Amino acid sequence: MADNEVIMKGNEALAEAAIRNGCRFFSGYPITPQTEVLEYMSWRMQEVGGQAVQTEDELCGAYMLFGASAAGGRVLSTSAGPGFALYQEAISYLVGSDLPAVLVDVSRIGNALGDISQSQGDYELIRKGNGHGDTMVIALTPASVQEIVEFTGLAYELAEKYKHPVIILYDAAIGQMMEGVTLPEMHEHDIDQYDWSVKGIKSGEHGRKITNVSYFCDNMYVGYETYLRDKYKAITDNEQRWENIEVADAEVVLVAYGISSRVCKEAVKVAREEGVKLGLIRLKTITPFPVKAFEEIGPDCKGIELVEMSVKGQMTDDVALATKCNIPLYGYFTSYEVPETKKVIDLAKDILAGKAEEVL
Repeated sequence: MADNEVIMKGNEALAEAAIRNGCRFFSGYPITPQTEVLEYMSWRMQEVGGQAVQTEDELCGAYMLFGASAAGGRVLSTSAGPGFALYQEAISYLVGSDLPAVLVDVSRIGNALGDISQSQGDYELIRKGNGHGDTMVIALTPASVQEIVEFTGLAYELAEKYKHPVIILYDAAIGQMMEGVTLPEMHEHDIDQYDWSVKGIKSGEHGRKITNVSYFCDNMYVGYETYLRDKYKAITDNEQRWENIEVADAEVVLVAYGISSRVCKEAVKVAREEGVKLGLIRLKTITPFPVKAFEEIGPDCKGIELVEMSVKGQMTDDVALATKCNIPLYGYFTSYEVPETKKVIDLAKDILAGKAEEVL
């Protein structure tokens, strides 16, 4: 086994991947099920000359990213469910200041304080929340420990490409599981490579001011409308990510992400062996939502089955819009229980037999 081939827990793999991608500043607050990130960073950052700060609360954990990000550094803050809700104001300010940052939500069951079990109940928070005003944040949804590693590097690339925060959303099951991963090589990030970062200046030069970008646009908010709209359009056009499995001839298409999508992959395989034409659209991004993935659905599709660990089925509206409400939607929704392969297939058979109830 090579030095970079290891078995790691999801949360620790995230931390190591961030460090290997040049992250040298971490700030956050302990909350299950993501505390391992903070614990790992507390000693690992010292080895690479970085800084890991345990803040007094989650809001400060997000706000402390500003200084290091403005200086051109790669930064990280992580939390879970109730704690991530406190990030919202800071995320909006990161967007308004054109600052790149990577934030992570390890989703657990709610509402309120909830419990520490896995869940996918933060979908709407990440997809449609994340700050006041016209805030939109790129959101990646890995489905394995290896993908956590890969998406961490991608998150930094996208954050710097758009000068914008990026969120990685995964459920507690993936954060706590251990799998074999291949880690990237160590990368030292040059904080002075970008012209937008804060640097030392000579006498008489004007330095970069970190404040609302709208203040420097032509006609202030009138110019900012165009600037922000163009940025969001570029993100939507270019950054949709998904995986389609056996979709073209499927009579029922599953839609899932994270741990639920792993069950659905098995369900497609088992169902096909039984003669049931099942397919899967696995979301790798939820913002932008991968509308293009649904273009592959063929004319034989009788329904779409949403599979997620959410009581109310939070993907429903997005899938309805992606299909222009032309395909019936059905749901297999749990809260903290990981969906079961047999139940996924049973619902698909009920859909084909006309026995299932539509969710919308």
